[in-house]
Amino acid sequence: MSAKKKLAGIEREVPQNARNTAVRLFRQLHGQRVRLTVVVISIVIYVALSIWNPMYSAIVIDRLWQSIQAAWNGGVPFSPLSLAPQLLQLTAQYLFTWLFYYLQSYLMASVAESLVLELRTQIARKLHRLPLRFFDQNLAGEILSRVTSDLDKISEVLQTGLLKLIVAIGTIIGSLIVMFYYSVPLTCIFLVFMAISMIVTNIVARKNLVCAAERQETIAVLTGIVEEYYNGRNVIKAYNHEAESIRKVSEAAEANRAANQKADFLTNCVNPLIRLLNRLAQVVIAILAGRAMLSGAMSIGVVQAFFQYVNQTSEPLTEASYMINSLQAALASAERTFELLDEEEEIPDPAHPVPVERARGNIAFEHVSFGYDPQRILMKDISFTALPGQKIAVVGSTGAGKTTLINLLMRFYEVNGGRITVDGVPTAEMTRSGLRRNFGMVLQDTWLFGGTVAENIAYGKPDATREEIIAAARAAKVDYFIRTMPQGYDTVLDNEAANLSAGQRQLLTIARVFLCNPPIIILDEATSSVDTRTEAEIGKAMKQLMQGRTSFVIAHRLSTIRDADIILFMEHGNIIEQGDHNTLLAKKGAYAALYYSQFE
Repeated sequence: MSAKKKLAGIEREVPQNARNTAVRLFRQLHGQRVRLTVVVISIVIYVALSIWNPMYSAIVIDRLWQSIQAAWNGGVPFSPLSLAPQLLQLTAQYLFTWLFYYLQSYLMASVAESLVLELRTQIARKLHRLPLRFFDQNLAGEILSRVTSDLDKISEVLQTGLLKLIVAIGTIIGSLIVMFYYSVPLTCIFLVFMAISMIVTNIVARKNLVCAAERQETIAVLTGIVEEYYNGRNVIKAYNHEAESIRKVSEAAEANRAANQKADFLTNCVNPLIRLLNRLAQVVIAILAGRAMLSGAMSIGVVQAFFQYVNQTSEPLTEASYMINSLQAALASAERTFELLDEEEEIPDPAHPVPVERARGNIAFEHVSFGYDPQRILMKDISFTALPGQKIAVVGSTGAGKTTLINLLMRFYEVNGGRITVDGVPTAEMTRSGLRRNFGMVLQDTWLFGGTVAENIAYGKPDATREEIIAAARAAKVDYFIRTMPQGYDTVLDNEAANLSAGQRQLLTIARVFLCNPPIIILDEATSSVDTRTEAEIGKAMKQLMQGRTSFVIAHRLSTIRDADIILFMEHGNIIEQGDHNTLLAKKGAYAALYYSQFE
């Protein structure tokens, strides 16, 4: 699946290349060869015992029946002790059958979970190596499904479906061989009924797959509506749309109920029908086996053994379609997982990077060109220089390319032409981590994680002392607010800090930058969510913070960037004007028109 492909509808349930996916999945198990070897040995012994147990029970029962008949005919009185060795052996066989079943199940669970752990670890590492383009072009839900539901499905099928299928194949083949040995006609009758059962099961399985897809689709719709309405609950209440919201949720829930009912009915109706066919087969076999016993063609022990083989063969045969479907779904999940692991990664860091421990802040764009699609270049020949300590403002309409410019500076994207330098060193010759350690960012969209207020402030400097955290909070004008919270700096934020206002969340992210004290600062509408008075206070603190540091400020309110050393006015991805405030006003160009439009 290309990174450009977005999730549409339901994830495919059939792999596109099952063989290669299965081979690759097996290769992932190379570190668990000892466990797999034990599992294979356990399966072989378990299947052998499952086939041998009914045969030996036939011998024991025939001897038991002969002893009872001899006692009835006036011979030696019947004594169970005479069959003690055979009964003990049969008991031991059943005990070892259970033991090897338990052993293979236990080890296979361990193998499956270890495999999932390894794949999750690989995905976690992969996500850190993927370019920002991948996340921009894929839905978050699709990516999360690769890490959660897809891997869970692989684990579940490995532990149950695959193990059952392997055991079933061995048991069915061995049992049928013995059944043909005992009676060809009875085995043929059994296979006729089983063929009917498999046809019915296959028909129902196909319809069930369609219903399952419909159920997943209705769940996705219902979940999306509930999530949307939960996040927009305040707007819904403000516009008195509660009744309409309830109606839409009810409709989605009803559609999900109907889809669930249909899928559950198909899942539950097939078993009674298959059991009915099995019972009919057993009735016919019992009648014919009774005639064979009367004629002396079969003994009572062989008949009961034959019925054991019927029971342990019929269920796997009828469940074959479901087993195959579950394996196909697991292989499809594995295929999606491997597609994620095969996505194109970021360009590797240079083998011998140039270290820039603490930059002076000399930034230069030299004839930079860039396009999200290399065939469609957005930026062409972008050039400007920011000297240490200068304030660079980037303005323009929405979609002009302001954030893209910053993303190139942070090397979230790679340029298609030209170069960007920091203190004369091309960013392509630095490690990404080394480059980004010189930057502090405050984005318009705040992000706070589940943890204490202090931990959120110290996100960029985990080893910061409490005094340093408090000092940063005071600089960001948020210390007083924090102290009014229940546990102050130790208050735990959860649920995306929903109990905080947008401005308060923004202030906490600004405090992070104060604490990191980076040489270069990027502010992307950093004060857009705070009131005018707080903005003025933050502006004073920011002005002090910017002393001696290079800063890039993206702003829509031009009143906040009039003191900028350089203003870059962008339009359609290109810089059409640059200079200080007075110079651009004197030009009476695009910047002047935008500025005066805000102050008319």
